[in-house]
Amino acid sequence: MTDAAITVLTPVVGVKDACAAVGRPRATHYRRHRRAPAPSRQPRPQPRALSGPERAPVLHEERFVDLAPAEVHAILLDEGRYLCSESTMYRLLRTTHGQVRERRRQAVHSPRVKPELVARAPNECWSWDI
Repeated sequence: MTDAAITVLTPVVGVKDACAAVGRPRATHYRRHRRAPAPSRQPRPQPRALSGPERAPVLHEERFVDLAPAEVHAILLDEGRYLCSESTMYRLLRTTHGQVRERRRQAVHSPRVKPELVARAPNECWSWDI
């Protein structure tokens, strides 16, 4: 009913006065009658992205097998070759091969058992909070 009244009054007095006459905040009116957003575009590939043949030497040269991407990046820069940034090397390893992970041994703690105090008679169990 309120929407119909605002729809009828808007061409005559405008949205601001129509909302004031009906007693509805303009923000509520605009929020309820918002137009649908424009359809989103498909993402285009990055023009500077490495192609498949360019990725292979970065990731799988025999001399880089046991080196971190930061070291590989530094070695390639010393040789005068810039293929990609260090973060791109990490991204390629993570997305295409799943080879970036934590290498250190992680401590695994056993779950602690909370002590349970059970008293079956008066003055059988005493406890305190420090």
